[in-house]
Amino acid sequence: MPIRNVLIVDDSKTELLYLGDMLRKAGYTVVTAENGEDALRRMEQSRPDLILMDVVMPGQNGFQLTRGISRDPRYAGVPIIMCTSKNQETDRVWGMRQGARDYVTKPVDQAELLGKIKALG
Repeated sequence: MPIRNVLIVDDSKTELLYLGDMLRKAGYTVVTAENGEDALRRMEQSRPDLILMDVVMPGQNGFQLTRGISRDPRYAGVPIIMCTSKNQETDRVWGMRQGARDYVTKPVDQAELLGKIKALG
């Protein structure tokens, strides 16, 4: 299934603007959420084809949210790419164990991210 609709979950307005602009210019439709609760609400309104997930957020962190989404039968097929400043190998491994399909670190390299998205589609 081609990826068209992307949900970006990040508590940083700057990151939401940067990633959203990058993806819109590449032809994707983008919806944003600033926390886990907001992300789940957005997903109920419109199921995304892909989720870009930050890790460090208030309330539910990205690892917890990824685990919950990947185990929910309604969203289990939606790929998640962790998009975070946490760049330790243990973070990467833990993110993948929670259900993420891939992992990129901030600052995000545009070519790398778009390549990973294309590979998932």
